Amino acid sequence: MSLTRIVMRLGRNPDAGYPEGDDNHGYVVVAPLDKDGHLDVELWRAERAKCTVDRFSPDEAEKADGWLTHRGSHWFFHYDEEHEGPDEPVFRLGEHVMRVGEYLTIHEADGDDLTYKITEAQPV
Repeated sequence: MSLTRIVMRLGRNPDAGYPEGDDNHGYVVVAPLDKDGHLDVELWRAERAKCTVDRFSPDEAEKADGWLTHRGSHWFFHYDEEHEGPDEPVFRLGEHVMRVGEYLTIHEADGDDLTYKITEAQPV
């Protein structure tokens, strides 16, 4: 079990105006993964302060940063400053394998559900 730095970039989302995706929109997440690439709640509890999320986009004047958070059976991205937007749930994140080439759906602050592709995953 280890912390892993994961980079997700906007995948193809034709209905949202990104028919080819966009590498300039995405997230960098430091996540606690087990040997199979799933999120590990026990490691998260031990290392939660290190489990961060940074959202990047050329449209945002300031970078949004926060934490990978777990509550109940749900994982989400938590931002602590109002200008960064509300928390963002990630569809069935606890069930996903967090490896290069996999896709995740994030419920964005503006209400859109956008698909992101994992393009990098490196142990921290």
